[in-house]
Order: sequence, then structure tokens, then C-alpha cells
Amino acid sequence: MTVMSSTTAKNALRRAAKMGLALSAGCAAIAAGGCGTGHPGPIAAAELAQAQTFPYYRVYWAGPSFEGHPLAAADGLKGYIDRVGDSVYYGDCVQSKGIFGGGSCLLPLQVTTVIYRLHSNSTLGPQRNMVVRGVPATVYDEGRSIEIYTGRVAIDVFSDTFAHALRATRQLLPVNAPGSASGKLPAPVYCPGLSGPVDRTLARVMATLPARACQQAAAEVALTTALAG
Repeated sequence: MTVMSSTTAKNALRRAAKMGLALSAGCAAIAAGGCGTGHPGPIAAAELAQAQTFPYYRVYWAGPSFEGHPLAAADGLKGYIDRVGDSVYYGDCVQSKGIFGGGSCLLPLQVTTVIYRLHSNSTLGPQRNMVVRGVPATVYDEGRSIEIYTGRVAIDVFSDTFAHALRATRQLLPVNAPGSASGKLPAPVYCPGLSGPVDRTLARVMATLPARACQQAAAEVALTTALAG
């Protein structure tokens, strides 16, 4: 048996906590279809409508299916927890990966959209920064997760491999607002708390965020440091 490092264990717990909290509403909505031991049925129109009419901000999905896995569940306003966000879920744990009746296995794809709160990414453990769809992003959880910074929100893409997670980012579009999967995502209105190296391409993106968000953040830190010193 391979013993996980403390960082890997922390990332696993973080992923489990996010997925477990966010999935509670989806499981309640499709309990008859199989959050237990059976196959989940097709997502009900009423459940999908809950995501399509979510009022607070854009919620992202990868369309009706991803890599052959149908949309299995979606959160909405009912049971919404602001610190967890709203999620959509793809796949069937009985057949492949996921958490529908499958113990500790992982869904092939979960996309969670949450209002971004300023924080440092240092707690994510080993990570690397990149540009995805024209906006800053961070790859973590041994490549299986990508957090994308756009508009007022962060989009967390959870998958089983980096390749799958990256392909999912190319399909992202709003489920509750007009939009398409082509082109760039809206730039974030905040400066993400990235940790680790930033290459030239990402630095250019960060330097041109609306209202010079990163320059303002750096000035605030400098002022706070000066006043404290």
C-alpha cells in the first residue's frame, strides 16, 4: 500500500469536502435514481431548470455530456451554500468513475462555480499556473483539478486526469446565461492569489486585468507593509 504524502492527503480531503458538500443537493434531487447503489437516471428537466435559472451569477457547465458521460446532476438555488457554490456532475460511478453508488471513486467530471474570495493559493499544495481561455488558472491536485479565474467567480474543474480536466475547460459555457464554449472567458475583476512561478504570458494577462486589479492589490500590500514597519 502506498502511503500518501501530507500534501496529497490534504488535497484529497479538500476535494472530498468540496464534492461532498456540493453534491448533497444533487443527490437529494435524484435519490430515486441512484445516489445509492443503482445507475442514476437521466437528469430531470426540473433539476436542470434549477441550474438554468440560478440567479446570482453565471454557473458553468460542459454541455449535456462530456467524453461520452451524460450530465447526471446539477445544483440550483435550493440548498445553495455560498461558500461551496453551484456544481454540475457528469458520469456514473457504477460503470466507471464518480460517486453515484461507488464509495471512494471519482466522477469523470465535476464543475463547480463559486464567488471568488481573495485568498492565497499556497494551501493547494504543489501547483502550476497557466492561462486557460485567456484568463489566469491554477492546476493542482496532481493535475486532476484546474481552478479558473473569471468575472466575479472561480470555476473549479475536477476530473480524473489533467488531460480530461483541460479538455473540459475548452467546453465550458454558462448554463444560465447566453454564451458559448468558443473564445476567451471574461477577465476576472479581482487579482487571483496565485502561488508559485508566473511566466511571461500569464504575467501579461495579470497586468491587463480590469481596473488594474493586480497593480492595486500590490499597492495595498506595499502600503500595509509600510504602515506596519
